[in-house]
Amino acid sequence: MEDLPHMAIQFDVTTGIFSLETNGSTYQMQADRHGCLLHLYYGAPINGPADYLLTFYDRGFSGNPYDAGTDRTYSLDALPQEFPVWGTGDYRSTCLTVKRPDGSCGCDLRYKSHSIRSGKYDLPGLPAVYDTAEQCTSQTLEIELEDICGGLSVTLLYGVFPELDVITRSAVVKNTGTGNIFLEAVQSACLDFVGGEYDLIQFYGRHAMERNYQRSPILHGAMVIGSRRGTSSHQYNPFVIASERGANEDHGDCYGMSFVYSGNFTCTAERDQYDQTRLTIGLSGGQFSWPLAPGECFTAPEVILSYSGRGLAALSHNYHRTLRRHVCRGKYRDIPRPVLINNWEATYFDFTGDKILEIARRASGLGVEMLVLDDGWFGKRDNDSKGLGDWQVNEEKLGGPLSNLVETINGLGMKFGIWTEPEMVSEDSDLYRAHPDWAFALPGRKPVRSRHQLVLDFSRPEVVDHIYGQLCRVLDSANIEYLKWDMNRSICDVWSAAGDGYGCGAILHRYVLGLYGFLERLNRRYPDLLIEGCSGGGGRFDAGMLYYAPQIWCSDNTDAVDRLFIQYGTSFGYPVSAVGSHVSAVPNHQTGRITPMKTRGVAAMAGSFGYELDLSKITEEETACVRRQIADFHKFWPLIHDGDYYRLSGPSRPDCQRAVAAWEFVAQDRSEVLVNLVSLECHGNPPDLYVKLKGLEQAALYQDESSGSLYPGGALMTAGLPIPRPTVEYESWQIHLRRA
Repeated sequence: MEDLPHMAIQFDVTTGIFSLETNGSTYQMQADRHGCLLHLYYGAPINGPADYLLTFYDRGFSGNPYDAGTDRTYSLDALPQEFPVWGTGDYRSTCLTVKRPDGSCGCDLRYKSHSIRSGKYDLPGLPAVYDTAEQCTSQTLEIELEDICGGLSVTLLYGVFPELDVITRSAVVKNTGTGNIFLEAVQSACLDFVGGEYDLIQFYGRHAMERNYQRSPILHGAMVIGSRRGTSSHQYNPFVIASERGANEDHGDCYGMSFVYSGNFTCTAERDQYDQTRLTIGLSGGQFSWPLAPGECFTAPEVILSYSGRGLAALSHNYHRTLRRHVCRGKYRDIPRPVLINNWEATYFDFTGDKILEIARRASGLGVEMLVLDDGWFGKRDNDSKGLGDWQVNEEKLGGPLSNLVETINGLGMKFGIWTEPEMVSEDSDLYRAHPDWAFALPGRKPVRSRHQLVLDFSRPEVVDHIYGQLCRVLDSANIEYLKWDMNRSICDVWSAAGDGYGCGAILHRYVLGLYGFLERLNRRYPDLLIEGCSGGGGRFDAGMLYYAPQIWCSDNTDAVDRLFIQYGTSFGYPVSAVGSHVSAVPNHQTGRITPMKTRGVAAMAGSFGYELDLSKITEEETACVRRQIADFHKFWPLIHDGDYYRLSGPSRPDCQRAVAAWEFVAQDRSEVLVNLVSLECHGNPPDLYVKLKGLEQAALYQDESSGSLYPGGALMTAGLPIPRPTVEYESWQIHLRRA
């Protein structure tokens, strides 16, 4: 038996079985007698081998490897596998398709060797889960597979974090031959289930209504979601869950796959002819073709796997802890982020330096800690049809150098931040006039416009370097402590004028690598800079971006009621600390809905908090409400940031008749809880409603901080807490309980 301390990774040389152990799961695979790496088991901890689950029958139209000889019961068309590839007789969705120099496709990978070591592998140029030297409990398993005909090897990477209950996966493909090959599809991870009935939970949407919860049974055939837009997209999120039929928030087996990548992706859920279920996720096959010269390697982006046998809430907690502490980085990973005011919905493009100072003075007096200057501060940017790419301060508009404005705002006791969109260019810009070939466009054709802008070719280092230089000059010119990085269109017309011969199949991945390289340089040069990711809101809300930006603008939709649903879906795979959320004006600019100031604050407090409205136009009552909200956010920040998040109601939870949205934050030691409630329906003579709390100490008493009432923890979880009757539409409540 080969293992490391704490037995997180074990290898039995007799059986060829690898066992990966976390506190709440066991993951097993086997290098079998033919050298094929078969998947055995993933689920609740077990003590012993699970190879008994493999079955062998002579199945019609399921082929057999040549080296199986006369054994017609051995078929990779039916056996569960770790990294299935095209060309072995497996006709299900596979992880790797290779085109050879002679035009043929396929490979046959067999086990060659492995190594086990302390610590977590890293992925040069790509975001990945990390461990720290102080907390290092992770371990790495590398398994090298080799094509039986030579010319190709694949190293499978596994990172095991026992306390987090996560296992990370990646793969490195190497051309060991003498001719060029093309990778036509690379999926980073596969989960095979030999039995059972599963649902696929995924999060679909559109601009301004992202990450809607959808649960569908995995039936015969393939369910495919993904993005072809150049970003992870508003339409489908690269986080999915396979749950056993009947699993809910508190019970049942649930398996998560989070793709740590911000570009095109594909996820396939398939139930095969023998009622087995396969789930794969990785780079989009339809728009991917990667040339690999002799000796070159290709590294697949990482996937974070997690298993919960205690339902969806526990699975979410695994991801929240992992992303919060082992994906997000930098100064603002753990400390409170400043409450900010963004001028966008207050002014749009129509502002001057004096108007910005007026907003800052009003906000400062209410306790707001940062002003963010949104679109329109640069070039000739007076509307959204020009100026992108010209990242020079418009001093005429601001009434002087940016440093003067920033110094005045700093003098008010406030920090300062700016909005940028570095990946884009306007045709009406000095940059485009000088370098039209830097924008994506097909040869001889006019490009597809979106929001009057084109996309810069970030697959070209000279383009990245130029924009990086411009942006650094702005950041160096003043005390700028926050940067909003936006990206406001999908990518089309994928062609690089650089003419390097890689073709469109490699450009989009090179684009994402260029983006990551840019962001990594910013993080290293400005370690105290708070970067917020954005792509028209939540169009690039993924674990990859969180590696560079610890928060992401959740949605361009700031309507408090719509945000409840958007934030509900987001919570399954991402922590509240990653959510950028603001209080905006009413009637809301996106929906026209009117909600109370308090309710807008309760909704926005399920994220990094701020305001996006003209504070000079609010009433005295609302002004007092703003002061209370800021004080409450600071008071509750440790609980909101580090507490366990529970969904108490929502689109999948009809126990409150969908009349209320409810969620809570519970301290790790269960000493306090913050219950959040928003009324969604208002009727005459309504029935009484109760919301059942979660995560409390069964035998403890909890005291309401406001009323002084005492409640038994067991009763709060079993019978629930009565919800006050709403007196106005969309009324809200926050109830803070402490263990007595």
